Amino acid sequence: MAKIAVVDYGMGNLRSVEQALRRVAPEHEILVTDDPAVVAAADRVVFPGQGAMRDCMRELDARGLRGAVLEAARSKPFLGICIGLQMLFEHSEEGDMPGLGVLPGKVVRFAHELRDAQGVKLKVPHMGWNQVRRGGHSPQHPLWDGIPQDARFYFVHSYYVQPDDAALMQATSDYPQPFVCAVAREKLFAVQFHPEKSAAAGLRLLLNFINWNPA
Repeated sequence: MAKIAVVDYGMGNLRSVEQALRRVAPEHEILVTDDPAVVAAADRVVFPGQGAMRDCMRELDARGLRGAVLEAARSKPFLGICIGLQMLFEHSEEGDMPGLGVLPGKVVRFAHELRDAQGVKLKVPHMGWNQVRRGGHSPQHPLWDGIPQDARFYFVHSYYVQPDDAALMQATSDYPQPFVCAVAREKLFAVQFHPEKSAAAGLRLLLNFINWNPA
């Protein structure tokens, strides 16, 4: 039985993440925790979150979780979700804030005037179901196993990541232009969408994470 830590730094309702993990991994121990020692001792770590970057970084540090998250991102299977993806990068336009600097690149806001191909104005935040287009990586990353190309996932965000290293990119979505919505490096995988709210495709991605054994 593996111990899977869901990092709780007080930002967002983590119950849906916990419930989704329990559904796909009933035989494992799911620990929603703000204790750095529990994160350090876990076999796998899920790093979700909702809210503003400044608030998230402040609360992460207030709970003494920065070091445990940084070490987990380097050393064990690690899944970032939503702002848990954005916080891994070097800098965010939201609040002009430095991130954790695990991955090279920045976080930028969608333009204020977004229009689709028919000229209809698009709202920010981007909220709803969008197709996810995997990159041309070969072989395919194990977290995509059993998930068809252009599967739909659920998004809620006003900002998105711009990696400096194109090799990090695992998938894009469109709003209305392509933006990176999944990245991977070594034992780390992170997504802008919410797999815990994305029906069968999201549950399959979480199951793939539970079964993933990176070298």
